[in-house]
Amino acid sequence: MTQFDLRLEDCVAGMGKLPNEHVDLVVTSPPYNLGIRYGKFSDRQDRQSYLKWCREWATQIQRVIKSSGSFFLNIGAAPSNPMLPHEIVFELREFFVLQNTIHWIKSIAIGERTFGHFKPISSPRFLNDCHEYVFHFTKTGKIDIDRLSLGVPYQDKSNIARWSHTAGKDERCRGNTWFIPYETIQSRAKERPHPATFPVALAENCIKLHGSTRVKTMLEPFLGIGNSAVAAKNCGVKKFIGFEIDEEYLREARRRISRVT
Repeated sequence: MTQFDLRLEDCVAGMGKLPNEHVDLVVTSPPYNLGIRYGKFSDRQDRQSYLKWCREWATQIQRVIKSSGSFFLNIGAAPSNPMLPHEIVFELREFFVLQNTIHWIKSIAIGERTFGHFKPISSPRFLNDCHEYVFHFTKTGKIDIDRLSLGVPYQDKSNIARWSHTAGKDERCRGNTWFIPYETIQSRAKERPHPATFPVALAENCIKLHGSTRVKTMLEPFLGIGNSAVAAKNCGVKKFIGFEIDEEYLREARRRISRVT
């Protein structure tokens, strides 16, 4: 059973109270500074102030995460501001090594069929934005991951015998593109009362990729409505720590956790 420690507190101050090398895994998605309307957070800082703030929470994550830990950072962009995710990665290079770059595909068109959901863009200059980044950081860049925890079967079964790393199993690494659509909902206000969430399945993938059995303590600095907490419970994580500054979001997070059996 997962032990939850959810705090109504700014994450920088909150993480400052945690011991060094305390957590095995961090999965989070901070505000993107793209003008999204949150309940208790201004998402319209000037660029340098925003990047300075990113360094503040990254400093604390680097301190509290174990040397064997993983830090998965979900960041999106706006077509008119495409460099933002890369600027954040550039700021964090002082604290972490970028070990993997994962593309979260929210919608994809194959032939004449479309799968998933996206927000249409009406501008004549830009393509519809159907993906976000998930950056996998570690302290050394040398942390083994459980690649086959997200494995998929070979389409060509002759590959089973061709590649020694399969150990005779019909399973290969999924790769760095994850198609995870949002669940269809009827009412955003009732079912997804937060302007920028990632699916529970995305956090579950991160937990499994690091290795579910290796995650004793998981941290989410920007809890939101608790999708990462639900993922932790689903994956059997022993302890979960989350910080959130919005009372309504924290209340919703607790409600979502209580609904998971």
